[in-house]
Amino acid sequence: MTAVDEIKARLDIVEIVSETVKLRRTGKNYIGFCPFHPNSRTPAFVVFPDSGTWRCFGQCNEGGDIFKFMMKKEGWDFPQTLQALAQRAGVTLEPPTPERQAEDEQYARLRGLLDDAVTLFRHHLLQTPEGQPALAYLQKRGLTAATIETFGLGYAPDSWQTAIDYFTAKGFSKQELLQVGLATERQNGEGVYDRFRNRITFPIRDAMGRMAGFGARILNPEDMPKFLNSPQTVLFDKGRLLYGLDQARKAIRAQDQVVIVEGYLDVIVLHQAGFTNTVSPMGTALTEDQLRLLKKYTRRIVLALDADAAGEKATLRGLELARQTLDRTTELDFDPRGLLHHEARLQADIRITTLPQGMDPDEVALRNPDEWKQILENAKPVVVHVMETLIGGRNDLDDAKVKRDIANQVLPLIEDVPNPVERDAYRQRLARLLKVDERSLLSARPDTGLTRPRRRPQIREKLSTAAQAAGLTGGAVKLTHDLEKHVLCLILRQPDSLYTLNRALQKAGLRHLDVEDFENTDHVLIMRTVEESLQQDDLDAMDYFRENLPESVHDLSEAMQQPMEYGEPVLEKRLEDLFFSVLRLRQNHIRQQLDQIRFIQEDLQEQGEPGLGPYQELFLQYRQMRDRLDRALGQPVQFD
Repeated sequence: MTAVDEIKARLDIVEIVSETVKLRRTGKNYIGFCPFHPNSRTPAFVVFPDSGTWRCFGQCNEGGDIFKFMMKKEGWDFPQTLQALAQRAGVTLEPPTPERQAEDEQYARLRGLLDDAVTLFRHHLLQTPEGQPALAYLQKRGLTAATIETFGLGYAPDSWQTAIDYFTAKGFSKQELLQVGLATERQNGEGVYDRFRNRITFPIRDAMGRMAGFGARILNPEDMPKFLNSPQTVLFDKGRLLYGLDQARKAIRAQDQVVIVEGYLDVIVLHQAGFTNTVSPMGTALTEDQLRLLKKYTRRIVLALDADAAGEKATLRGLELARQTLDRTTELDFDPRGLLHHEARLQADIRITTLPQGMDPDEVALRNPDEWKQILENAKPVVVHVMETLIGGRNDLDDAKVKRDIANQVLPLIEDVPNPVERDAYRQRLARLLKVDERSLLSARPDTGLTRPRRRPQIREKLSTAAQAAGLTGGAVKLTHDLEKHVLCLILRQPDSLYTLNRALQKAGLRHLDVEDFENTDHVLIMRTVEESLQQDDLDAMDYFRENLPESVHDLSEAMQQPMEYGEPVLEKRLEDLFFSVLRLRQNHIRQQLDQIRFIQEDLQEQGEPGLGPYQELFLQYRQMRDRLDRALGQPVQFD
């Protein structure tokens, strides 16, 4: 893919044009007044999302793609436009070296190999006796001949060499077959064999309709695994693809909604039934890349989970499901906290719907399309789905301890919702479902860490003076500086680890790590930029960090990212180091504050004043925080 193609794939022309032109949807396109000539009577400017183009049917009589629009709007030449849009899309521009040109040609050849494989597998499905059981199975599942043709379904013969012999005869090397995942190397390294054997094949394409790989389903119940996908290749990255998006993107934009289901056949049958805004993540948990891809078309997302995956059993086991490996049976992960995180980051509307017990989406759609339509209309926000799943059908809600346990599971999710109005609404709903006073939920709200006690200016000034007088600004301050620096070193190695850290802190009853934990001004600037990089979704987090970090701390940041003296620990050890370093940093802060207050107490006693006066409440709060940190330091850390 060229840089221009990648930029067009990542950027939404409607979003770009909307920054200048007030657009109104008309059918599947958008219209507005042309920004390039005066006109206030007839909207003659049209944006065509499907083709990524625009045209003025008025005085200008011009049109083009996103590049032409920006060049005309800003007066830039092409290189300037390419630079600006590449930066916005997070695409790294590289000169078209001979090596890169050769690489692009090789990618095109590999995609051609995969296209040929679609033809080969389709031939074996429709025109060979061996493929008849596979065809019968697809027909039994309700697929028509037209649908089989549209989605390019096929059959991989029950043979170890069919694909290899066919493609080597056409001039492809065994190395190329390995590169696209059609062949697998034998364990002893001596030769290769067909990866897909005696399976129904599902071509997997990217959003632009180009071949990337295959999914394959067993016919023989004795075979394992049930679903087998192409391995990670230069063309196939499972976390960046959505099955069916090439067929669904027009409908998603037109309906301003996407429905996410689990399996290939779910997608295919729903498309056949007219629900063409349906895609599948192919068995993995939804990734940020997949949701960013969908954001180009809509921010209204419905996750259609089967009754088991979304039900009480999954919800009660800590609201965490492990991500499936590439070749495991399809199972869509349900992680409410992760979905809320995506919802907040992408400013999306993510809803959950549950299927009838024991039924898959394709079975519902074949039985009654109107029933499927009603299921989608009844989709509920993530938090509502969780609380109703936990509470629905129970007959022990009169038990106060049951109410407490349910509240303890739902309230952390409510606190993760960024909008205060939504939080209040969810809290009120939970109170009604549990039949308790909402004020009791407010008082029982999970402690996400004691916030720093607010101190009156006079107290803050006296504490600072006391610290200097007590000689507390030496070793303790250096320790704080060193701990702050160490924490930042660990975070900069993997900014996303901040999410894992904060979930672990919350489990320990402590507040999230933020800029309030840092005292050194340079460290505050670096931490603030890290937070900003994770809160935006236009660029890769580290690209945003490098572009927006204040110049004054560039050198310090670079030094922090140098290899550690003791070597790079594995991820789990690094997370554990980060967690306990944060606890020790906070412990050191509190120790300094308590020492300062004790020094003030001695001063007050010399003046004949008993007790701590206005510092008593502050002293008790710090001791409470210290005790909580001590308990957390003495327990094993729990990561998601």
